[in-house]
Amino acid sequence: MAHVLDVAFARSQFPALKSGFIFAENAGGSQITQSSIDLIVDYLANTNVQLGADYSVSVTATERVYSAAEDARKLLGAADKGEIVFGPSSTANLENLARGMEESIQAGDEFIITGEHEANCGPWKKLAARRGAVVKYWHSTPTNPNNPYSLSLKVEDLLPLISAKTRIVAFTAASNLLGSVVPVEAITKAVRAEAAAKGATKVEVSIDCVAYAPHRRIDVQAWDIDFCVFSFYKVYGPHISALYVRAASLSSSVSSLVHHFLPSDGPYKLQPGGPGYEALYGTTSVLPYLLSLTPANDLAATFAAIAAHETTLAEKLLGYLTAPAQVARGLRVVGVEAPSTDRLPTVSFVVVGDRPMGSKDVVRVFDRRGGIGIRYGHFYAYTTASRLPPPVDLEEGAVRVSLVHYNTLEEVDAIIKVFEEIFA
Repeated sequence: MAHVLDVAFARSQFPALKSGFIFAENAGGSQITQSSIDLIVDYLANTNVQLGADYSVSVTATERVYSAAEDARKLLGAADKGEIVFGPSSTANLENLARGMEESIQAGDEFIITGEHEANCGPWKKLAARRGAVVKYWHSTPTNPNNPYSLSLKVEDLLPLISAKTRIVAFTAASNLLGSVVPVEAITKAVRAEAAAKGATKVEVSIDCVAYAPHRRIDVQAWDIDFCVFSFYKVYGPHISALYVRAASLSSSVSSLVHHFLPSDGPYKLQPGGPGYEALYGTTSVLPYLLSLTPANDLAATFAAIAAHETTLAEKLLGYLTAPAQVARGLRVVGVEAPSTDRLPTVSFVVVGDRPMGSKDVVRVFDRRGGIGIRYGHFYAYTTASRLPPPVDLEEGAVRVSLVHYNTLEEVDAIIKVFEEIFA
């Protein structure tokens, strides 16, 4: 049974939304639930001590942190919470992972990366430079011959890059610039088959789910991947990141960095049903909130409902941006132009043609008017942004409107109204 998202209920859980301000830059960081705020305040007020000591408050603090690993495990779809690492950000988590893999990388190994967010590109590029590995790029290409900005990753562009020396394949589950959802399971299956056919002996797959996790369900086991990362502050929680490292990779590819990692399976363990378990469960997670969004109390139902609602938001916004009048004015969507559940409501565009307009100038109108937050830029997807055809400037990049499930159609209407004034 399909469930319809109760947007009013969802909005009621976010104190920031009571201001009436339209938050439309959620890809840069979502709003945080009241329940997460309460947990943070309670932790800082009552258990703000060094972890790992034997005195009672430290034992409680350590239990609270470690208990959150079970929520992260469920959100990632991992087999065991021992495969979860917490860190200050996804960038830091992946950088530490790459550092921990130095001993398993040999000169001449090949890394295939995308041009998306540097969090899942930069660490591998730096590791390759340190170890003498070779970097290959899986570039996105246009999907509409009439729009050179309609970029998307295609598996047929990836497979020729694979060789007997392929060691790492790193890509995004969803682009924070293009807004497209990548079929991770299908692509990983194709990668492994191609690698095996060409004689690659060990290929590990790293997926950046930072832009994906607020919108769709992660399932690292079904995807058959080795590494996966997302940030709770993009998923309605505190500024912390969870990294999945497959158990097999932990034992064969990654050397311990000791203090750089916060292990999720520490010496202090809460037993389900034991004293204090319910009170401490989910200290850093938003799993209870996500489960509350449908009567099914199930992540699959939650993300199906989120996808359905977000698609209606994308339909309205993309419908405006791709209408003949806007196309004639020079508006070009950056990414796939057609709305679907495989297209997030993270929508970027540029203004070109006879009357081009800088992305900064578009956003400046919103900033001066107030009441709505959108943004422009490359969004750290340096390589993809630098490949946008002229006259797009890398630093100005594209205008981006990034919505999530708590946004409404009325808010999209308000955003479109400002666009109509700008492009009249």
